[in-house]
Amino acid sequence: MKRVWIYLENGLFLEAKSFGAEGTKTGEIVFNTSMTGYEEIVTDPSYAGQFVTFTMPEIGNVGVNEEDMESKRAWPKGIIVRSYQKRYSNFRAQKALDEMLKEFDVMGICDIDTRALTKRIRDEGACMMIASTEIDDKEELARLLAAAPRIEEIDYIKAVSTKKPYRHTSATYDAKNFRYKEPPSAKAKIYVCDFGVKRNILNHLVEAGLEVEVLPHTFDEQQVIKEYKSGKIDGVFLSNGPGDPLILEEIHQKIQRLIEAKIPMFGICLGHQLLSIAHGYPTYKLKFGHHGGNHPVRNEQTKRVEITAQNHNYNVPAGIQTIAEVTHKNLFDGTIEGVRYKDEPIFSVQHHPEASPGPHDSAYIFEEFAKLILEQKEKRC
Repeated sequence: MKRVWIYLENGLFLEAKSFGAEGTKTGEIVFNTSMTGYEEIVTDPSYAGQFVTFTMPEIGNVGVNEEDMESKRAWPKGIIVRSYQKRYSNFRAQKALDEMLKEFDVMGICDIDTRALTKRIRDEGACMMIASTEIDDKEELARLLAAAPRIEEIDYIKAVSTKKPYRHTSATYDAKNFRYKEPPSAKAKIYVCDFGVKRNILNHLVEAGLEVEVLPHTFDEQQVIKEYKSGKIDGVFLSNGPGDPLILEEIHQKIQRLIEAKIPMFGICLGHQLLSIAHGYPTYKLKFGHHGGNHPVRNEQTKRVEITAQNHNYNVPAGIQTIAEVTHKNLFDGTIEGVRYKDEPIFSVQHHPEASPGPHDSAYIFEEFAKLILEQKEKRC
Protein backbone atom coordinates (compact mmCIF):
# COMPACT_ATOMS: atom_id res chain seq x y z
CA MET A 1 0.00 0.00 0.00
CA LYS A 2 1.18 3.51 -0.82
CA ARG A 3 1.19 6.32 1.67
CA VAL A 4 -1.47 9.01 1.48
CA TRP A 5 -1.53 12.47 3.08
CA ILE A 6 -4.71 14.15 4.24
CA TYR A 7 -5.37 17.80 5.06
CA LEU A 8 -8.67 19.14 6.43
CA GLU A 9 -9.61 22.82 6.20
CA ASN A 10 -9.78 22.89 10.02
CA GLY A 11 -5.98 22.39 10.00
CA LEU A 12 -5.79 18.66 10.70
CA PHE A 13 -2.91 16.98 8.81
CA LEU A 14 -2.65 13.18 8.75
CA GLU A 15 -0.66 10.41 7.09
CA ALA A 16 -2.22 7.03 6.33
CA LYS A 17 -2.14 4.20 3.79
CA SER A 18 -4.08 4.02 0.55
CA PHE A 19 -5.97 1.44 -1.47
CA GLY A 20 -8.26 1.93 -4.44
CA ALA A 21 -7.45 4.82 -6.79
CA GLU A 22 -4.39 7.02 -6.43
CA GLY A 23 -3.87 10.71 -7.11
CA THR A 24 -5.03 13.96 -5.47
CA LYS A 25 -8.69 14.66 -4.73
CA THR A 26 -10.72 17.25 -2.82
CA GLY A 27 -14.19 16.84 -1.33
CA GLU A 28 -16.33 17.20 1.77
CA ILE A 29 -15.67 14.80 4.64
CA VAL A 30 -18.62 13.17 6.46
CA PHE A 31 -19.02 10.07 8.62
CA ASN A 32 -21.43 7.14 8.27
CA THR A 33 -22.50 5.05 11.29
CA SER A 34 -23.94 2.03 9.41
CA MET A 35 -22.73 -1.35 10.66
CA THR A 36 -23.16 -3.07 7.27
CA GLY A 37 -23.68 -2.23 3.63
CA TYR A 38 -20.49 -0.48 2.58
CA GLU A 39 -21.08 -1.42 -1.07
CA GLU A 40 -24.55 0.15 -1.09
CA ILE A 41 -23.07 3.27 0.50
CA VAL A 42 -20.23 3.75 -1.99
CA THR A 43 -22.61 3.21 -4.94
CA ASP A 44 -25.21 5.70 -3.61
CA PRO A 45 -25.05 8.76 -5.94
CA SER A 46 -25.89 11.02 -2.99
CA TYR A 47 -22.27 10.68 -1.85
CA ALA A 48 -20.83 12.28 -5.00
CA GLY A 49 -18.26 14.89 -4.03
CA GLN A 50 -17.68 13.52 -0.52
CA PHE A 51 -15.15 11.49 1.45
CA VAL A 52 -17.05 8.97 3.59
CA THR A 53 -15.54 8.00 6.95
CA PHE A 54 -16.87 4.64 8.13
CA THR A 55 -17.30 4.25 11.88
CA MET A 56 -17.50 0.46 11.39
CA PRO A 57 -13.79 -0.50 11.68
CA GLU A 58 -13.62 -3.55 9.38
CA ILE A 59 -14.44 -2.76 5.74
CA GLY A 60 -14.00 -4.97 2.67
CA ASN A 61 -14.45 -8.36 4.33
CA VAL A 62 -17.40 -9.48 2.15
CA GLY A 63 -16.16 -8.06 -1.16
CA VAL A 64 -18.61 -6.56 -3.68
CA ASN A 65 -21.08 -7.88 -6.25
CA GLU A 66 -23.22 -6.41 -9.02
CA GLU A 67 -26.57 -7.22 -7.38
CA ASP A 68 -25.89 -5.03 -4.33
CA MET A 69 -24.89 -1.92 -6.27
CA GLU A 70 -27.31 1.00 -5.85
CA SER A 71 -26.25 2.54 -9.17
CA LYS A 72 -23.92 1.79 -12.07
CA ARG A 73 -20.76 2.97 -10.32
CA ALA A 74 -19.11 4.14 -7.09
CA TRP A 75 -19.53 7.88 -6.44
CA PRO A 76 -17.58 9.30 -3.44
CA LYS A 77 -14.27 11.07 -3.91
CA GLY A 78 -12.95 8.57 -1.40
CA ILE A 79 -13.65 6.40 1.63
CA ILE A 80 -11.80 6.38 4.95
CA VAL A 81 -11.66 3.20 7.06
CA ARG A 82 -9.84 1.93 10.13
CA SER A 83 -8.96 -1.46 8.66
CA TYR A 84 -9.35 -2.51 5.02
CA GLN A 85 -9.67 -6.25 4.37
CA LYS A 86 -8.53 -7.09 0.85
CA ARG A 87 -9.08 -10.81 1.40
CA TYR A 88 -12.87 -11.12 1.27
CA SER A 89 -15.08 -14.09 2.13
CA ASN A 90 -18.69 -14.28 0.91
CA PHE A 91 -20.36 -16.67 -1.53
CA ARG A 92 -21.98 -13.77 -3.42
CA ALA A 93 -18.78 -11.74 -3.78
CA GLN A 94 -17.40 -11.18 -7.28
CA LYS A 95 -14.35 -9.04 -6.53
CA ALA A 96 -12.61 -6.99 -3.85
CA LEU A 97 -13.76 -3.50 -2.85
CA ASP A 98 -10.29 -2.27 -3.82
CA GLU A 99 -10.92 -3.35 -7.43
CA MET A 100 -14.24 -1.50 -7.57
CA LEU A 101 -12.68 1.69 -6.22
CA LYS A 102 -9.88 1.57 -8.79
CA GLU A 103 -12.38 0.93 -11.59
CA PHE A 104 -14.36 4.07 -10.71
CA ASP A 105 -11.44 6.28 -9.62
CA VAL A 106 -12.41 6.41 -5.93
CA MET A 107 -9.67 6.72 -3.31
CA GLY A 108 -9.42 4.39 -0.34
CA ILE A 109 -7.70 5.49 2.89
CA CYS A 110 -6.95 3.08 5.73
CA ASP A 111 -4.84 2.54 8.87
CA ILE A 112 -6.24 5.71 10.40
CA ASP A 113 -8.00 6.37 13.72
CA THR A 114 -11.53 6.78 12.38
CA ARG A 115 -12.94 7.11 15.92
CA ALA A 116 -10.84 10.24 16.55
CA LEU A 117 -11.61 11.56 13.07
CA THR A 118 -15.35 11.06 13.56
CA LYS A 119 -15.24 12.90 16.89
CA ARG A 120 -13.44 15.79 15.19
CA ILE A 121 -16.13 16.01 12.48
CA ARG A 122 -18.89 15.71 15.10
CA ASP A 123 -17.42 18.50 17.22
CA GLU A 124 -16.33 20.88 14.45
CA GLY A 125 -18.72 19.96 11.63
CA ALA A 126 -18.38 18.56 8.14
CA CYS A 127 -15.65 20.35 6.19
CA MET A 128 -13.65 20.22 2.99
CA MET A 129 -10.53 18.05 2.76
CA ILE A 130 -7.85 17.01 0.33
CA ALA A 131 -6.13 13.62 0.06
CA SER A 132 -3.09 12.82 -2.05
CA THR A 133 -0.76 9.89 -2.77
CA GLU A 134 1.47 12.35 -4.65
CA ILE A 135 1.91 15.38 -2.37
CA ASP A 136 3.21 15.18 1.19
CA ASP A 137 3.71 18.88 1.86
CA LYS A 138 1.10 20.29 4.25
CA GLU A 139 1.36 23.84 2.92
CA GLU A 140 0.94 22.74 -0.68
CA LEU A 141 -2.10 20.64 0.22
CA ALA A 142 -3.60 23.59 2.10
CA ARG A 143 -3.02 25.85 -0.92
CA LEU A 144 -4.68 23.38 -3.31
CA LEU A 145 -7.64 22.88 -0.99
CA ALA A 146 -8.18 26.63 -0.61
CA ALA A 147 -8.23 27.01 -4.41
CA ALA A 148 -10.64 24.11 -5.02
CA PRO A 149 -14.42 24.71 -5.39
CA ARG A 150 -16.56 23.84 -2.37
CA ILE A 151 -19.23 21.18 -2.57
CA GLU A 152 -21.89 23.91 -2.25
CA GLU A 153 -20.66 25.38 -5.53
CA ILE A 154 -20.80 22.24 -7.67
CA ASP A 155 -23.86 20.82 -9.44
CA TYR A 156 -23.27 17.06 -9.13
CA ILE A 157 -26.77 16.29 -10.43
CA LYS A 158 -25.48 16.63 -14.00
CA ALA A 159 -23.05 13.77 -13.39
CA VAL A 160 -25.29 11.35 -11.49
CA SER A 161 -28.58 11.68 -13.41
CA THR A 162 -29.44 9.36 -16.29
CA LYS A 163 -28.78 10.80 -19.74
CA LYS A 164 -31.92 9.33 -21.33
CA PRO A 165 -35.28 7.97 -20.11
CA TYR A 166 -35.65 4.29 -19.25
CA ARG A 167 -38.17 1.92 -17.69
CA HIS A 168 -37.40 0.13 -14.44
CA THR A 169 -39.13 -3.23 -14.06
CA SER A 170 -37.54 -5.17 -11.18
CA ALA A 171 -39.05 -5.33 -7.69
CA THR A 172 -37.15 -5.74 -4.39
CA TYR A 173 -34.52 -8.38 -3.70
CA ASP A 174 -35.60 -11.72 -2.22
CA ALA A 175 -32.86 -12.50 0.32
CA LYS A 176 -34.17 -16.04 0.89
CA ASN A 177 -33.97 -17.09 -2.75
CA PHE A 178 -31.14 -14.72 -3.79
CA ARG A 179 -32.96 -13.10 -6.70
CA TYR A 180 -35.09 -10.08 -7.51
CA LYS A 181 -38.83 -10.65 -7.14
CA GLU A 182 -41.23 -10.66 -10.06
CA PRO A 183 -43.05 -7.29 -10.22
CA PRO A 184 -46.79 -7.17 -9.52
CA SER A 185 -49.22 -5.88 -12.12
CA ALA A 186 -48.98 -2.10 -12.37
CA LYS A 187 -52.09 -0.14 -11.36
CA ALA A 188 -50.74 3.28 -12.29
CA LYS A 189 -47.78 4.91 -14.04
CA ILE A 190 -45.35 7.47 -12.63
CA TYR A 191 -42.33 9.41 -13.78
CA VAL A 192 -39.23 9.38 -11.59
CA CYS A 193 -37.19 12.58 -11.83
CA ASP A 194 -33.63 11.30 -11.47
CA PHE A 195 -31.33 13.50 -9.42
CA GLY A 196 -29.22 10.48 -8.38
CA VAL A 197 -31.84 7.83 -7.66
CA LYS A 198 -30.93 4.63 -5.81
CA ARG A 199 -31.92 1.34 -7.44
CA ASN A 200 -33.77 0.09 -4.37
CA ILE A 201 -36.07 3.14 -4.45
CA LEU A 202 -37.10 2.12 -7.95
CA ASN A 203 -37.51 -1.48 -6.77
CA HIS A 204 -39.90 -0.41 -4.01
CA LEU A 205 -41.92 1.80 -6.33
CA VAL A 206 -42.40 -1.16 -8.70
CA GLU A 207 -43.27 -3.48 -5.82
CA ALA A 208 -45.93 -0.99 -4.70
CA GLY A 209 -47.73 -1.60 -8.00
CA LEU A 210 -46.45 1.33 -10.04
CA GLU A 211 -45.15 1.38 -13.60
CA VAL A 212 -41.90 3.33 -13.38
CA GLU A 213 -40.23 5.42 -16.07
CA VAL A 214 -37.09 7.33 -15.10
CA LEU A 215 -36.43 10.77 -16.58
CA PRO A 216 -33.17 12.79 -16.69
CA HIS A 217 -32.83 15.90 -14.53
CA THR A 218 -33.34 17.88 -17.74
CA PHE A 219 -36.94 16.65 -18.04
CA ASP A 220 -39.48 18.89 -19.79
CA GLU A 221 -41.97 19.77 -17.05
CA GLN A 222 -44.51 21.07 -19.58
CA GLN A 223 -44.52 17.68 -21.31
CA VAL A 224 -44.92 15.96 -17.92
CA ILE A 225 -47.91 18.21 -17.11
CA LYS A 226 -49.42 17.54 -20.54
CA GLU A 227 -49.12 13.77 -20.08
CA TYR A 228 -50.61 13.96 -16.59
CA LYS A 229 -53.60 15.93 -17.82
CA SER A 230 -54.13 13.48 -20.69
CA GLY A 231 -54.01 10.51 -18.31
CA LYS A 232 -50.77 8.99 -19.67
CA ILE A 233 -49.14 9.23 -16.23
CA ASP A 234 -50.59 9.42 -12.72
CA GLY A 235 -47.87 11.00 -10.60
CA VAL A 236 -44.25 12.06 -10.15
CA PHE A 237 -41.50 10.92 -7.78
CA LEU A 238 -38.57 13.23 -6.93
CA SER A 239 -35.42 11.27 -6.08
CA ASN A 240 -32.51 11.57 -3.72
CA GLY A 241 -29.24 13.08 -4.92
CA PRO A 242 -25.99 14.84 -3.97
CA GLY A 243 -24.99 18.38 -3.12
CA ASP A 244 -26.67 21.59 -1.99
CA PRO A 245 -30.30 21.81 -3.17
CA LEU A 246 -30.25 25.62 -3.13
CA ILE A 247 -28.05 25.86 -6.22
CA LEU A 248 -30.47 23.87 -8.41
CA GLU A 249 -32.51 26.90 -9.44
CA GLU A 250 -33.74 25.54 -12.78
CA ILE A 251 -35.05 22.40 -11.05
CA HIS A 252 -36.81 24.58 -8.42
CA GLN A 253 -38.75 26.25 -11.22
CA LYS A 254 -39.66 22.95 -12.86
CA ILE A 255 -41.02 21.58 -9.57
CA GLN A 256 -42.98 24.79 -8.93
CA ARG A 257 -44.82 24.23 -12.21
CA LEU A 258 -45.55 20.59 -11.29
CA ILE A 259 -46.97 21.79 -7.97
CA GLU A 260 -49.17 24.35 -9.72
CA ALA A 261 -50.50 21.56 -11.97
CA LYS A 262 -51.68 19.64 -8.86
CA ILE A 263 -49.74 16.51 -9.86
CA PRO A 264 -49.47 13.91 -7.04
CA MET A 265 -45.85 13.88 -5.90
CA PHE A 266 -43.59 12.09 -3.44
CA GLY A 267 -39.99 13.06 -2.66
CA ILE A 268 -37.18 11.38 -0.76
CA CYS A 269 -34.11 13.19 0.67
CA LEU A 270 -33.06 15.72 -2.02
CA GLY A 271 -36.56 15.43 -3.49
CA HIS A 272 -37.97 16.32 -0.06
CA GLN A 273 -35.69 19.36 0.13
CA LEU A 274 -36.49 20.51 -3.42
CA LEU A 275 -40.23 20.42 -2.67
CA SER A 276 -39.63 22.64 0.36
CA ILE A 277 -37.62 25.14 -1.66
CA ALA A 278 -40.16 25.12 -4.49
CA HIS A 279 -42.85 25.98 -1.93
CA GLY A 280 -40.80 28.98 -0.77
CA TYR A 281 -39.00 27.48 2.26
CA PRO A 282 -35.20 27.31 1.67
CA THR A 283 -33.17 24.53 3.25
CA TYR A 284 -30.30 24.99 5.72
CA LYS A 285 -27.13 22.98 6.29
CA LEU A 286 -26.75 20.73 9.35
CA LYS A 287 -23.52 20.76 11.34
CA PHE A 288 -22.37 17.29 10.30
CA GLY A 289 -25.47 15.80 8.69
CA HIS A 290 -27.21 12.49 9.22
CA HIS A 291 -25.49 9.49 7.65
CA GLY A 292 -26.16 5.96 8.85
CA GLY A 293 -28.62 3.12 9.30
CA ASN A 294 -29.63 3.57 12.93
CA HIS A 295 -31.46 6.90 13.27
CA PRO A 296 -34.73 6.91 15.28
CA VAL A 297 -37.62 8.76 13.65
CA ARG A 298 -41.06 9.16 15.19
CA ASN A 299 -44.11 8.90 12.98
CA GLU A 300 -46.15 11.83 14.30
CA GLN A 301 -49.41 10.25 13.15
CA THR A 302 -49.00 6.83 14.77
CA LYS A 303 -46.36 7.81 17.40
CA ARG A 304 -44.46 4.70 16.34
CA VAL A 305 -40.66 5.00 16.41
CA GLU A 306 -38.97 3.78 13.24
CA ILE A 307 -35.26 3.05 12.96
CA THR A 308 -34.24 4.59 9.66
CA ALA A 309 -31.48 4.90 7.08
CA GLN A 310 -30.26 8.47 6.54
CA ASN A 311 -27.92 10.33 4.22
CA HIS A 312 -28.21 14.11 4.08
CA ASN A 313 -26.41 17.31 5.07
CA TYR A 314 -29.35 19.66 4.49
CA ASN A 315 -32.74 20.02 6.15
CA VAL A 316 -36.07 21.76 5.64
CA PRO A 317 -36.90 24.66 8.00
CA ALA A 318 -39.42 24.60 10.85
CA GLY A 319 -41.36 27.36 9.08
CA ILE A 320 -42.64 24.85 6.55
CA GLN A 321 -45.29 23.92 9.12
CA THR A 322 -47.21 26.98 7.88
CA ILE A 323 -48.12 25.08 4.70
CA ALA A 324 -47.47 21.46 5.64
CA GLU A 325 -48.16 18.97 8.42
CA VAL A 326 -45.07 17.38 9.95
CA THR A 327 -45.47 13.61 9.63
CA HIS A 328 -42.04 12.45 10.88
CA LYS A 329 -39.51 13.86 13.32
CA ASN A 330 -35.89 12.89 14.06
CA LEU A 331 -35.48 11.88 17.71
CA PHE A 332 -31.75 12.61 17.75
CA ASP A 333 -32.07 16.35 17.17
CA GLY A 334 -35.76 17.10 16.60
CA THR A 335 -35.34 18.01 12.94
CA ILE A 336 -38.17 17.49 10.45
CA GLU A 337 -38.07 14.12 8.67
CA GLY A 338 -41.34 14.15 6.76
CA VAL A 339 -44.19 16.45 5.71
CA ARG A 340 -47.56 16.26 4.00
CA TYR A 341 -48.57 19.47 2.23
CA LYS A 342 -51.95 20.97 3.08
CA ASP A 343 -54.55 20.95 0.31
CA GLU A 344 -52.07 19.33 -2.13
CA PRO A 345 -51.53 15.66 -3.15
CA ILE A 346 -47.87 15.92 -2.15
CA PHE A 347 -45.76 14.47 0.66
CA SER A 348 -42.09 13.79 1.26
CA VAL A 349 -39.58 12.30 3.71
CA GLN A 350 -36.00 13.17 4.54
CA HIS A 351 -34.91 9.67 5.54
CA HIS A 352 -34.59 6.67 3.19
CA PRO A 353 -37.52 4.21 3.49
CA GLU A 354 -35.87 1.96 0.89
CA ALA A 355 -32.84 1.44 3.19
CA SER A 356 -30.05 -0.44 1.33
CA PRO A 357 -28.33 -0.45 3.67
CA GLY A 358 -30.43 -0.17 6.78
CA PRO A 359 -33.67 -1.27 8.44
CA HIS A 360 -37.00 -1.60 6.63
CA ASP A 361 -39.24 0.03 9.26
CA SER A 362 -40.31 2.79 6.86
CA ALA A 363 -40.91 0.74 3.71
CA TYR A 364 -44.68 1.24 4.11
CA ILE A 365 -44.26 4.79 2.79
CA PHE A 366 -44.09 3.48 -0.78
CA GLU A 367 -47.48 1.87 -0.29
CA GLU A 368 -48.79 5.24 0.94
CA PHE A 369 -47.60 6.85 -2.28
CA ALA A 370 -49.30 4.19 -4.39
CA LYS A 371 -52.49 4.71 -2.39
CA LEU A 372 -52.33 8.47 -2.95
CA ILE A 373 -51.78 7.95 -6.68
CA LEU A 374 -54.80 5.64 -6.97
CA GLU A 375 -57.02 7.97 -4.92
CA GLN A 376 -56.17 10.92 -7.14
CA LYS A 377 -56.57 8.80 -10.26
CA GLU A 378 -60.07 7.79 -9.16
CA LYS A 379 -61.03 11.44 -8.55
CA ARG A 380 -59.94 12.34 -12.07
CA CYS A 381 -61.95 9.51 -13.73
